[in-house]
Amino acid sequence: MNIRTILFDLDGTLIDTNDLIIASFTHTINEYSDRSYTRDEILDFIGPPLRESLEKINPERVEDMVETYRKHNIENHESYVRAYDGVVDTIRQLKEAGYRMGIVTTKMKNTVQMGLEITGLDGFFETIITLDDVTNAKPHPEPIVKALHALDSKASESLMVGDNTHDIEAGHNAGTHTAGVAWTVKGREVLEQLKPDYMLDHMSELLEITGG
Repeated sequence: MNIRTILFDLDGTLIDTNDLIIASFTHTINEYSDRSYTRDEILDFIGPPLRESLEKINPERVEDMVETYRKHNIENHESYVRAYDGVVDTIRQLKEAGYRMGIVTTKMKNTVQMGLEITGLDGFFETIITLDDVTNAKPHPEPIVKALHALDSKASESLMVGDNTHDIEAGHNAGTHTAGVAWTVKGREVLEQLKPDYMLDHMSELLEITGG
């Protein structure tokens, strides 16, 4: 398989923001919902765009909830966020080997940049496609197509790596190869059902797949 371009989801794939996301949702739910939510219920909110998830909690107060969530999320970024084991070394080696790399995420630009800087991943990615840049979020192919266009890359020579069903489905819809990550908070079985081309137990396995 001739892979020249690798696209990554960010949260839950390259950087561990799960505890931060859960804490931010919990904080917001406590303020705007008349009931508490279980951890499993909150896990279902991870992946889709924020507004889409918050609408399920209290459709009348979505804008207020977005503001509350983002404020908590930004204020607590440094306390929670870290890169997953092997991620920084792997990305550095892939960059040195000449692979084109980009990020495709449903986050907003400012928190993406913050996460990259905190974890030492800033500067490795030639394009970053965020929710601000598209009309349709993953699993729609638009974000991946936009990233490939920016990198002048072909889908057939590209790999989409992610921790969520949206990532694998978006890769399928855009015609790229796909890789799920076994450390997904959703459980690897959820991703395996979508039949990604690869399932990574550790990010360094990308070096074997690509020959990087």
